[in-house]
Amino acid sequence: MRKFISWRNLVRKRHIRYDWGIFRSRKKTFMVVIFTIMLYIAYRTTNFQSSQTKVFPSSYIGLKGLPYGIIEDKSDFELKPIWSTNNSKLKANGSSSHNLLAMPVGLKQKQNVNTIVQKFLQENFTVILFHYDGKLDGWWDLKWSRKAVHIIADNQTKWWFAKRFLHPAAVSLYDYVFLWDEDLEVQHFNPKRYLKIVKEEGLEISQPALDSKSTDIHHRITARRKRLKFHRVYDPKSSVNCSKASKGPPCTGFVEGMAPVFSRAAWHCAWHLIQNDLVHGWGMDMKLGYCAQGSRNVGIVDCEYVLHQGKQTLGGPSANKTSNEVSLAKSRRVVDTRIEIRRQSTSELEIFKQRWEKAVKEDKDWIDPFFSRKQMHK
Repeated sequence: MRKFISWRNLVRKRHIRYDWGIFRSRKKTFMVVIFTIMLYIAYRTTNFQSSQTKVFPSSYIGLKGLPYGIIEDKSDFELKPIWSTNNSKLKANGSSSHNLLAMPVGLKQKQNVNTIVQKFLQENFTVILFHYDGKLDGWWDLKWSRKAVHIIADNQTKWWFAKRFLHPAAVSLYDYVFLWDEDLEVQHFNPKRYLKIVKEEGLEISQPALDSKSTDIHHRITARRKRLKFHRVYDPKSSVNCSKASKGPPCTGFVEGMAPVFSRAAWHCAWHLIQNDLVHGWGMDMKLGYCAQGSRNVGIVDCEYVLHQGKQTLGGPSANKTSNEVSLAKSRRVVDTRIEIRRQSTSELEIFKQRWEKAVKEDKDWIDPFFSRKQMHK
């Protein structure tokens, strides 16, 4: 009897274990299904929320009073028709210029400027002229003059104009900005071929090489090398200020302020480097390489070169007087503007250097890329 009861208990226990196993198996399946459903619901909820939440760029800060879709944060200097014509409609549908030529000009350099502008207009550049002598009326006889943008401010420099009228947002639709002086001869320069080289070599900041006949080649790195297409570093045979160990401007990663060319990204940086009150820009050329993500992205294009005439017309010509004229000038307290401009430029150079040193000292997170390369080469 006991054996029978034991056998029944054993069968019952096995049956209970079997039922419990089935229950546990079903419970796992149920939990997996519930977990899957919860994941699906969470995914749909998150996806819905993300589709409802827009990620606004930093430019939208301060503009939240406007619906986002109406905001146009890019601009250019293309002239727009104020009434519709067949020609304007065709132009609107066609491709517009993507490069900008900006120059400070005076009427005394009119013919030279005319030669430069015509070359650039052939390649569909937009042209903006900064008139530092206030004499705009003398330009209207040129056929292209009404296609250009003209800005007048008496006795102001190129960098003064650039800081106020070439804000990165205002020129954001241009691929390259040419910020040139007016006293350049372009007989051996073609804008289209020049940009082709710049793009192929990845030059963010560049300039055409200077003809050896140019006036005042201040740094030999900018002089033309006849057998090269372009170069990034100095010619060791032409400068006593540079050596093979030299890293950084003006031995490498350098362009001069007379004819710089900036990519869109480089100009966004360079505009912020221009000081509001230091209008002559002395010393800034030594720092432009920092706006090109390294000296390798800065170069001089040799096969497309210009001649720098070195004509200084801003502020008037230098005073070349006889002894009697000098005595008369002293009695009338006449100012030699060229001497005063040079004195002001030198003073601004020192101020700029001090500001740079102060900024570097205060910004603990900033790392000098040129200094880092010097350390690597030791």
